[in-house]
Amino acid sequence: MSDDNRHIAVIGSGGAAMAAALKTAERGARITLIERSTIGGTCVNIGCVPSKILIRAAHIAHLRKESPFDDGLSAQAPEVDRAALLRQQQARVDELRDAKYEGILRDHPNVTLLQGEARFADAQHLTVTLTEGGEQTIHFNRAFIGTGARPAQPPIPGLADTPYLTSTSALTLETLPERMLVIGAGFVALELAQGFARLGSQVTVLARSQLLSSEDPAIGEAVEAAFRREGIEVLNQTQASRVDYTDNEFVLETNTGTLRADQLLVATGRTPNTEALNLNDIGVETARGAVLVDKHLQTTVPGIYAAGDCTDQPKFVYVAAAGGSRAAINMTGGEATLDLSAMPGVMFTNPQVATVGLTEAEALKQGLSIDTRVLDLENVPRALVNFDTHGFIKMVADRDSGRLLGVQAVTAEAGELIQTAVMAIRARMTVQEVGNELFPYLTMVEGLKLCAQTFLKDVKQLSCCAA
Repeated sequence: MSDDNRHIAVIGSGGAAMAAALKTAERGARITLIERSTIGGTCVNIGCVPSKILIRAAHIAHLRKESPFDDGLSAQAPEVDRAALLRQQQARVDELRDAKYEGILRDHPNVTLLQGEARFADAQHLTVTLTEGGEQTIHFNRAFIGTGARPAQPPIPGLADTPYLTSTSALTLETLPERMLVIGAGFVALELAQGFARLGSQVTVLARSQLLSSEDPAIGEAVEAAFRREGIEVLNQTQASRVDYTDNEFVLETNTGTLRADQLLVATGRTPNTEALNLNDIGVETARGAVLVDKHLQTTVPGIYAAGDCTDQPKFVYVAAAGGSRAAINMTGGEATLDLSAMPGVMFTNPQVATVGLTEAEALKQGLSIDTRVLDLENVPRALVNFDTHGFIKMVADRDSGRLLGVQAVTAEAGELIQTAVMAIRARMTVQEVGNELFPYLTMVEGLKLCAQTFLKDVKQLSCCAA
């Protein structure tokens, strides 16, 4: 490393920031990491980890109450002690935060942690208002912004004056509401809606258009059907025009009528945490608060980089971490880019939703000549023996070459099978090549093979494990 790259300031301590700090330290840099709040950022503290714990607990509760095998296995709705579940959840969060964040920072010789809020004084200096009092000025050769995002507050009249829930506060509820309204129709909203419904709440989801409107339309339809089977009410084309909170009850005025509930969860997106950084004054460009970065993760100011939820990149923690590590390489004299052409996305409802690559609509918009196939789960042996055949796997392929361009899956364990599709797309495999591969039987991922085979044959005419 040259002397010009020796000291790097990292703002934040979540997935992107930690990846940037550790990779730059590995490459010989000296790091000052500044965090204004809890070490570890969103994922481990208030996002991925606690939400998946809640969702898993809700899944177990659901299976104890109802399963496809109830003719031969007794079923009984469990008693849910939400306070006890919360203690278990937070204990695992604390354990992982210490193991993967706090412990690493405590013992790292090349990373200095400052607790406080940073703002740019100029393109080479940060002013840190320390949590313990006072200010400190940091000179850096390179800087990395990894400040993440927070739940957005939609401009609904009256909402700000009510004690509504966000995805953060919902995860720490000690008691289950009898009735819950959910505003939002994306991944976070739907995961939590089903989680609380399975734990015992009566849940109604308000979708401005329809569920998962940015995905292939069949995905939203399949998830809505799954929700309705479980008694979750879905109100499409519904918007709240006013929210009030009276006598411990939320009252929502909507275009479809008045709705009432004990709790209101608002999950309509996230807002980048960038307003306190003084970015405009130093020339770092943003769009609706999100930091704009180029293919090397550099902002519009040379020497200042960013990644994760505070940028215009997709808001997944693995994208944040990958961006942080690649920015670190670039801040220390290397050259790396972040290729998102085969980026998986997973929603942890049941059935799960998993996607990668182009949808049919996206491919057509790009002017590509394509061929598509949809495989119903009645054709997947694993789904048959599970007695759970709701859902599908869809493939999008180039019509001329047969190269796989995209996969969308609504299945149990879709999140586990999608990485195989990621690797196939990354390797530029054709659907014929995917269909000729060996897949273990009985697995859900075998559905990828079967779907690929439908481009050439009728899989209903194959024996159960035919190649």
